[in-house]
Amino acid sequence: MQVLWLLLPALAAADDLVSYTIPATAPSTAAVLDPAPVGVSFEFFAFPSYFTNVTSTNQCLKNLQALTGIWPPIRIGGTTQDRATYDAASSAYVVYTVAAPTDAPAALTFGPSFMTLANTYPGTVVVGLNRGHDDITNTIAAAKVAKSRMSNLRAIELGNEPECNWTPAIDAASQNKWTVTVGQALGTKNIIQAGNSNSAPPTWGAAELIATLNDTAESYVYDYSHHNYPGGTVTSLMSHSGIVSNMAQFKADVAAANGAGRDYVLGETNSVSGGGAASVSPTFGVGLWTMDYVIQASLINIKRTYYHHGTVGLCYYCWWGRYSMGAPYYGAYAATAAMAGGSYMIALDPGNTSYAAYIIYDSAKKPLRALLYNSAYYSGTGTRANASFTLSGLPSAGVKAKRLTAASALSRQDQGSIPTFGGQSFTDGTCVVNGVETFESFAVSGGVATFSLAASEALLVYLQ
Repeated sequence: MQVLWLLLPALAAADDLVSYTIPATAPSTAAVLDPAPVGVSFEFFAFPSYFTNVTSTNQCLKNLQALTGIWPPIRIGGTTQDRATYDAASSAYVVYTVAAPTDAPAALTFGPSFMTLANTYPGTVVVGLNRGHDDITNTIAAAKVAKSRMSNLRAIELGNEPECNWTPAIDAASQNKWTVTVGQALGTKNIIQAGNSNSAPPTWGAAELIATLNDTAESYVYDYSHHNYPGGTVTSLMSHSGIVSNMAQFKADVAAANGAGRDYVLGETNSVSGGGAASVSPTFGVGLWTMDYVIQASLINIKRTYYHHGTVGLCYYCWWGRYSMGAPYYGAYAATAAMAGGSYMIALDPGNTSYAAYIIYDSAKKPLRALLYNSAYYSGTGTRANASFTLSGLPSAGVKAKRLTAASALSRQDQGSIPTFGGQSFTDGTCVVNGVETFESFAVSGGVATFSLAASEALLVYLQ
């Protein structure tokens, strides 16, 4: 691999200056990181197409695996899991009829080969099954096939976004019953990914469910999952303070799950619901949101964040498709690179400005990387403001860094404005890494260095 080094001045002209001190050792309050916190969710009916008809899928997932040594966790589910009926006699992955190729089916069946295909993925898989039809016999049959054919099965979901059909009390009683019945049928404890609601806690969520679960039901729960689609404009989504505020709604729910001895995940999430917004979701600004969002989620002990990928060919928030890359993939890649091999993480910034600074620590609690983010919005016209981040407590005489950047927050690869991370991009249609890996070099004096970030940019600083 070719590597290009750029020697840069320690300080560039800036509109703002922020300063942070890096603790030499991870504090006791640091978040404990999952080995692979950045995950991908696939809409149930579309999953086979992603894995058999979309060339980029394997390579895009492999790129993330190359950073961490672990294949990113995936989840298969969504609205159509509650429209899907298991057909043991079917030889097809899925069977359905739609008026147009970009429509989601109102009903579908799937056969045992669906689980066989899921088992070909080298990483862990969560499979979502139907509770909306209230046919527990059919769901148990599907769950048994998942367990028998999938050596990579992490957990099973029972139903998707139950608030679409029930009240919290009715859903809690149903989840209690189904969790025990399915778990006993499988003869497996810690197998159900519970919750899966999209409406905000505390009305819906882990705390509400835990209050109703008996010990038997709890023994079959693997973890608690919530869904989240913040929505908004490019400006509001990529705002660091906005992301911090959005994540705050989950803190009590995460604590409730952890108090019950279970992890908490965002089992389905992305920028804007319904496949995304055409003028918002494919942009580089949402790529920056993707990066900061999963970092913030991990910071509050949300272990894994599964970004949803919907209908192939009509999915504005998708990281890749058959023919082009989505700019949000760059943010996912940068976040994965930041946390790869990390064990602990803290935020240095207060969370109420446009500027973010995170420190990732290794297993010995020593600083491994710093991630800096200037979330000020740049539209591509006028002067692009800069901010200077001064870090003290740096461990060496010099550090290197990789920059995540694009022409503006509105840049879109599918429109020819290609972002880069460390000078590299991802090839349309294949997701193969393109270009020479570029590190910027910064001098450190007395443990201090200053880094200039333009509006709508991030910088990953390597401290070891």
